[in-house]
Amino acid sequence: MAIILPVLGKHPQFGADCFVAPNATIVGDVEMGDQCSVWFNAVVRGDVHFIKMGHKVNVQDGACIHCTYQKHPTNIGNNVSIGHHAIVHGCTIHDHVLIGMGAIVMDRCVVESNSIIAAGAVLLEGTHVPSGSIFAGVPAKKVKDVSPELTECEINRIANNYVKYSGWFKEQP
Repeated sequence: MAIILPVLGKHPQFGADCFVAPNATIVGDVEMGDQCSVWFNAVVRGDVHFIKMGHKVNVQDGACIHCTYQKHPTNIGNNVSIGHHAIVHGCTIHDHVLIGMGAIVMDRCVVESNSIIAAGAVLLEGTHVPSGSIFAGVPAKKVKDVSPELTECEINRIANNYVKYSGWFKEQP
């Protein structure tokens, strides 16, 4: 069974039609919108500040979402995919964003809408990703713009697929 715990009197809040894997951990001041999913071994830790997620956010296997004590909350928009083993910490992620597998997004980063953070990329503290950009590398830098086709074929496709995948688990007896 998933670990869902209050911290200092603040309980995680879930929108409609969310899926939480049996070994995911969600604690503290966490608020999720509708159709969100938190997958196997993922951790969403709202113990030292708040974490707010919009609708259709998927936190894939082994990912960690955290914040910085009394300084930097984590805000995540709508239609966001956070890849396997990614770390999202004390930052702001706008709508329609893909955070690739193993990527790290550090404190005070802002990732604007319709952007992709490549697998394994490291956004150093305070990095600003303009809307419609792809950032890659260590440290991450802009490598190109996101085409409308890439937005539809990757960002939206993955977010929609995770809503579908979570339905498979909700149908279990």
